[in-house]
Amino acid sequence: MPQPFTGLGEELRKRRLAAGLSLTALSAAVHYSKAQLSKVERGIKAPSRDLVRLCDAALRADGALVALATTPVADTPPAQTPDGISEEEWTMQLSPDGPSWFQAVGRRQVVGAGAASLMRWRMDGAGPVAPAAGAGMLEASRSLFTHYRRLGQSVEPAFLLPGLIAQTHTLRELSAHAGDGTRRDLLALGSRYAEYVGWLMQETGDERAALWWTQRAVELARAGGDRTLGGYALVRRALITLYQDDAAQTIALAQRAQSGTLPPRIRGLAAQREAQGHALAGDRDACLRALDRARTLLAHQDGRADAPVIGSMHLPDSVGMVTGWCLVDLGRPREAAEELDRQLALVSHDAIRTQVRFGVRRALAYASDGQISHASALTAPLLDGVAAVRSATVTTDLQRLARLLARHRNHPAVRRLAPRLGTLTCPFPS
Repeated sequence: MPQPFTGLGEELRKRRLAAGLSLTALSAAVHYSKAQLSKVERGIKAPSRDLVRLCDAALRADGALVALATTPVADTPPAQTPDGISEEEWTMQLSPDGPSWFQAVGRRQVVGAGAASLMRWRMDGAGPVAPAAGAGMLEASRSLFTHYRRLGQSVEPAFLLPGLIAQTHTLRELSAHAGDGTRRDLLALGSRYAEYVGWLMQETGDERAALWWTQRAVELARAGGDRTLGGYALVRRALITLYQDDAAQTIALAQRAQSGTLPPRIRGLAAQREAQGHALAGDRDACLRALDRARTLLAHQDGRADAPVIGSMHLPDSVGMVTGWCLVDLGRPREAAEELDRQLALVSHDAIRTQVRFGVRRALAYASDGQISHASALTAPLLDGVAAVRSATVTTDLQRLARLLARHRNHPAVRRLAPRLGTLTCPFPS
């Protein structure tokens, strides 16, 4: 019976022979055993995605091997308001023993569930907000948002989400009682709060909630007259498809977010995401072109100076860091490690979430390059930070690193890491 990986194995063998490489030579180049490569070529063993990417790069296949190993992933539709609710109420339960939850429900559902008898307060009869009060609230909320984002670098999302959700609600409701100018500013800031909630929801592993909150951010921005955040919502959706290993959807969404009508920063962030999609597909040239475009666009200063930065505020050189990220997926681990070494040296030690996200990528690059001792030494000091921030996206790369290190389970450094890695790479609850 033909094996399910015969096509990939045959193409790998054909390209290896055309390159004049023996199995031994290819084994040395990709740091996988000759026996394992032989089984892949004969179609009797499924290759890991890391092996395919390393072989694709070593044989200069320009993504051909990656394409053969890729299973198409269905498009992820934008999340809709539950049950088609247009004017929802937000319900949140805060438990003293840890678990909390948030839900958007219809007003009839709130009354039907008996929630009308709970402690409630309304702003329906409130008069207009004085300009000075609105400006004061705006200034305080901007400052608070900056502090929340800094806290988000060192604690897990569950600690921040209740406060962020409540603040988003406050800004949304206050905007209805403010003058036009202040109203627009309140809604714009509320949209940024909602977008950050969406990011933290993705960090908890809840992709549906991440999309729902991103859509709320777009609606708040649109209500304030800003239609550009819809472009950034595409960049956020592309991040979800990126972590689903769907290169085609990542590229398509990111390209849609590069409309000439959008601000340069949003287009630059979209170009970065497009580069990550091309790297996932193994297309080095397209990846580098997108990164060049991103660097040009992100050099522009746009938007108000007092407005929160869209995208990460903890990357001194985001294009450089994303370049290192992409080189891992392009099967060029040594180049990736060198670039990530340079970039991580620029990141503040207080930015723990950023340090562990890209630090795990760097360790993955060194491990893929066969430098197991150094990869293990880089991983060990990251694990406390991984435990502190509890990031589903970081865990995805940590699982990949753990699988790679498990091939060297008898290595002393790997044996020391194994127990803690096993604990930290448990899948997040869905």
